[in-house]
Amino acid sequence: MLCLRCRFIPATLIAALLATLACLAQDSSQSSQSNSTGAAVRVAGGTRLALVLTQPVQTRYIHHGDDIYAQVTDPVSAGNQVVIPPGTFVQGTVDKISRQGGRGEIRLQSMAITFPDGYVTPVAGPITLQTTDGYALKDPGSKRAASAILLPLAGVGAGALIGHSVGQADSTVTSNFPPGCMPPQFGCTTISTPVMGTKGKDTAIGAAIGGAAGMIASIFVLVSSHHYFMPAGAPVQATLQEPITLQENEVAKAIQQSQEHPAAIQPIMALPAPPSMPDTPTDHGTCYTPGTPGTPDTVIPGAPGPDGIPGPPTIIPGTPPTQGTPYPCP
Repeated sequence: MLCLRCRFIPATLIAALLATLACLAQDSSQSSQSNSTGAAVRVAGGTRLALVLTQPVQTRYIHHGDDIYAQVTDPVSAGNQVVIPPGTFVQGTVDKISRQGGRGEIRLQSMAITFPDGYVTPVAGPITLQTTDGYALKDPGSKRAASAILLPLAGVGAGALIGHSVGQADSTVTSNFPPGCMPPQFGCTTISTPVMGTKGKDTAIGAAIGGAAGMIASIFVLVSSHHYFMPAGAPVQATLQEPITLQENEVAKAIQQSQEHPAAIQPIMALPAPPSMPDTPTDHGTCYTPGTPGTPDTVIPGAPGPDGIPGPPTIIPGTPPTQGTPYPCP
């Protein structure tokens, strides 16, 4: 009886050992599969991002801690693989806004990249966005703009009034004919000769001088404003200060979705032509900076969680329609 029991012991041990090995192999397979789907792709520090502003940035309204929005215009690659497709949204938290000549600089505390499939990855700051030269324009505001329009008109009116007041009115000069005679001598008559005054001429000259002075004053009012703005559609560039790590499977899904359903990208605005002082100041009327029709909100569905339920969506605010800013035509 004892020997029969001994023969069954090795068989039991072998079965248990095989079951254990099978479980280990399955765990190893699952672990390997998990590692393959959780692989990461690295975007090196110093990589430049070509972006376009999707909303205007005005120093009159945007302050420290506010958010700004932009879109990627050129694909970003890591090695030979595209990892950030065009149309990807970028959201940044403003630290400070400055202006260097015609360039606007937006210093961000932090930034987040939102992929088309809802995958969001944070980017540590500070990061500086810089516009192309010429896209940071003076923002005179409605009061300064109204003053700039009224000043040339006021100058024309004041100059015309002054010229009219100092000009000579029409008059008549009476003389004896023939010269030297004294009425009532025989044959001596008087002749009245009209003399044109200078009021019309002096009024026109005064109006021209006053209009030129008002035009110069209006341009000074416009350029003396401390506020400025960068319009929606302004191209900007950012440089990553530190490398960022992306999940390879999320990148693959985002690239596939961008290929199947390309995102609408904010058109790059043509370089604005700010008003300039002409060689000979002349009132050419009122011009307006380009307005914008506005865009609707963009809703990006949240990425699915571990349980397969999508997370909260990311809402990129649209832009309200804006009217052009008036300024004296150059």
